Amino acid sequence: MTHTAGQAPGTTKGLNGHMLMAAVVSAISGLLYGYDTGIISGALLQISEEFHIGNTMKETIAAGILLGAVIGSLSCSLLCERYGRHRTILLICCVFIAGSLTCAVAPNAVGLALARVLLGFAVGGATQTVPMYVAELAPRAIRGRLVLCFQLAIGAGIVIATIVGASEAVSWRVSIGAAAAPALLMLLGQLRLPESPRWLILRKSDVEGAEKVLKQVRPAGYDVDSELDEISALGRRQQRTDRDHQGWRGLRQKWVRPALVVGCGIAVFTQLSGIEMIIYYAPTILTDNGFSRSSALRVSVALGVVYLVMMIIGLWIVDKVGRRRLTLIMVPGAAVSLFVLGGFYITGHSTRAYVPAIIACLLAFMFFNAGGLQLMGWLTGSEIYPLTVRAAATSVQSATLWSTNLLITLTLLSMISAFGVGQVFWIYAFFNVAAWLFVWWKMPELTGHSLEDIEQHLKNDEFQPEDFARS
Repeated sequence: MTHTAGQAPGTTKGLNGHMLMAAVVSAISGLLYGYDTGIISGALLQISEEFHIGNTMKETIAAGILLGAVIGSLSCSLLCERYGRHRTILLICCVFIAGSLTCAVAPNAVGLALARVLLGFAVGGATQTVPMYVAELAPRAIRGRLVLCFQLAIGAGIVIATIVGASEAVSWRVSIGAAAAPALLMLLGQLRLPESPRWLILRKSDVEGAEKVLKQVRPAGYDVDSELDEISALGRRQQRTDRDHQGWRGLRQKWVRPALVVGCGIAVFTQLSGIEMIIYYAPTILTDNGFSRSSALRVSVALGVVYLVMMIIGLWIVDKVGRRRLTLIMVPGAAVSLFVLGGFYITGHSTRAYVPAIIACLLAFMFFNAGGLQLMGWLTGSEIYPLTVRAAATSVQSATLWSTNLLITLTLLSMISAFGVGQVFWIYAFFNVAAWLFVWWKMPELTGHSLEDIEQHLKNDEFQPEDFARS
């Protein structure tokens, strides 16, 4: 039942200035996410020397941004519903600036941890709001690729952060505070963008305003009328529903539950797959196990580059290969990489002679994980939820992701101390096996379906993989 309304032959692939600017804003927000979370990896080595802290405080500083992200993702849902996606993103930009500068001047470890909570509010708010905003603006034919600009930029941010950390020439205060500059550019870019047409229709019944926005963000010759009719029809149906079926209350509806299970499940497994373990603590794990500091930081840069390259590849193929198929292909490779990596440590083969093999396993894991499961974390959340509960549902998914990340970050070094590095790698390998089973069992193929079509599948109780395969 894939519709073709809203598409004009030969025009759906074009990008005009406004849509390009939306992609740029999305990219900057993703870059800030990647940079602000990734910079702590190398910075912890400097911070621990300056503040004389142990593993517990290291975990607390790394986790501060994640606690803030949980708060931000939940709070920005309410702001999105009430004030709109556009104005919420403007607020997020301001918090990014304030948070970066506050971290840079933190007087001690506790102050830094608290400042990273503020910065985390912006990170969490961005992950909840920006992909949803771009998905609601984008033409369906390139929706996946535009939303993944956010994910791609996360990789770029991580690479920049690892390069800055590996240089060891820049003070951690300067490297963290420098994030205020792209945040200012993001603010200036967002000021030029319109509100989401879907929010205008749902919350304001502003069909004329939505039509004006669609004409702004679609290339010349695009069939705006058909797309507007589809959005308006859905908006009218949503407005006729009572308040118990909208927003946070609406999440209790039985027909919404399958989308929430898939979205939150994917969010959990993107973190349990081991990606954050590698991004946050790779230098710490490697230096604690015989690697020199400079070698560990260079490995961290290589991991960031692989992440970015796979984001670029995923950006171009996800709408062609398909979300579900790509994930099922890539996850087994990530699991095998962690099993082999853990085996080196468990069997005592983690000596200098095996360094090339260990590094190869780390890079292979990043290749398969970044090119598969990581692509889906924010993309699925921007696509699968009904319009009346979209802000609340994406907030729950984002908070689920950040809460899982927070739990991992607060416990990882302690788990390694208790069980050993190899055993922990194996634990995360089994999580990848569980992720593959979850995607195979629960995640439908959303490629080629409009947001309205996906919602209709939910209402028809046809949200299993086989239901989408038939349509």
